[in-house]
Amino acid sequence: MKPRITVITLGVDDLEASLRFYRDGLGFATDGMVGQEFEFGAVVFVQLQPGLRLALWPRKSIAHDTGQPLGSRSATELTLGHNVGSKAEVDAVMVQARMAGAAITKPAHDTFWGGYSGYFQDPDGHLWEVVWNPQWTDLD
Repeated sequence: MKPRITVITLGVDDLEASLRFYRDGLGFATDGMVGQEFEFGAVVFVQLQPGLRLALWPRKSIAHDTGQPLGSRSATELTLGHNVGSKAEVDAVMVQARMAGAAITKPAHDTFWGGYSGYFQDPDGHLWEVVWNPQWTDLD
């Protein structure tokens, strides 16, 4: 299997609130909600970088589609890393996230490995790490 991940889907409880957070608060480009004409079909797609999309899909719809029971949320199942080019960019994104309504779970700080990062949670508790890694110089 070649690693060809093209969509990362986040289960959400309130699709409209998640759309507002990501589109209006964080400024992510999206065409908004699609698939509303289908039961369990409403979803939001966000183009991240070429070949990669973020999908926001109600947790109930994921449970229905996969045949799995709807379970409780856990913030420690997964983190999303948003890598930026400087410490100042980490600080700026953390402010933007807070202004959008994110909960700051760990303020930006120098890391033990020489980087700089902070964590926030979106309205559904998904953890985002905003991070500057001085070893990664290929970020645009």
